[in-house]
Amino acid sequence: MAIKHNQQIPNNHFHKDWQRRVRVHFDQPGRKKRRREARLQKAAKLAPRPVDKLRPIVRCPTIKYNRRVRAGRGFTFDELKEAGIPRKFARTIGIAVDHRRRNVSMESLTKNVERLKSYRARLILFPRVNGKPKQGDASSEQIEATKSGEGLLHQIRVGIAQETGHSEVQKSEMGEGEKEAYRRLREVRSEARLVGVREKRAKAKADEAQSAKK
Repeated sequence: MAIKHNQQIPNNHFHKDWQRRVRVHFDQPGRKKRRREARLQKAAKLAPRPVDKLRPIVRCPTIKYNRRVRAGRGFTFDELKEAGIPRKFARTIGIAVDHRRRNVSMESLTKNVERLKSYRARLILFPRVNGKPKQGDASSEQIEATKSGEGLLHQIRVGIAQETGHSEVQKSEMGEGEKEAYRRLREVRSEARLVGVREKRAKAKADEAQSAKK
């Protein structure tokens, strides 16, 4: 705030050894490297389990961004019910569950149910007790193939691919009546705006021609 009038000059305190109190981040590259190594170690420790949880595909809020998709917080109870996965069991196999979210369209429900079924079909569950598999657990052959690395391990993608609600239409894809639509709209607007001026001009021209004949 600027000083006005004949006031006292403020006594600023600039002798507080501020250099010792400044925090710098010269270790940023090193921290980045450590975080990356920690992620790799965690992935190796959890392998072949996925590191991240499976999350639903949702639309961004507001009209401006609802053409974009992103990862939601968790799957709804309806989506889990349609996919045939119990809600308590889902949390134990890496599926995020959100009790607050609701399905407001069949499109989102269908898409997320397909996502759950695809994940469940590719998931290999080891039994908690060796030699005593329960319903839904992998067979002994699948377990041996997974441990030895002989079996084909599908990478379970839990991320969301960026999609948009519409794609750009090329000129070659347009019909005959849709070409140069912007120019035609501009012409129609111009004609509607200038209709009075043109009528007045035509009337004045006609009056002038009639008076010239007389």
